Amino acid sequence: MVAGKTEFIFEGNKLVLKHSNGVFITMNPGYAGRTELPDNLKVCFRPVAMMVPDYTLIAEIMLYAEGFSTAKILSGKFTKLYKLSSEQLSQQDHYDFGMRGLKSLLVASGALKRK
Repeated sequence: MVAGKTEFIFEGNKLVLKHSNGVFITMNPGYAGRTELPDNLKVCFRPVAMMVPDYTLIAEIMLYAEGFSTAKILSGKFTKLYKLSSEQLSQQDHYDFGMRGLKSLLVASGALKRK
């Protein structure tokens, strides 16, 4: 795009380059098993600041989707539990008190409710 080309070759195929499209990557190198993006690829992308999502709102929506009528109250309790757990329990890498762990807990709660 910087060179002003309208097409390029990718794995032997000629592709039309549309300037209205963009390529985005997300990286979480601090997460277990992930590595940093190599420097030669880093220069191809510009960093974008991200905000921490509202875990309580996400948990509330997920709980409603799982069939909980008291999702607003429960979402606050779940997120407080996870926040306190991450602050006060062991900081070992195999504990996951992030969104992935919270989502697993909410999905498991929904499964138990349906039984």
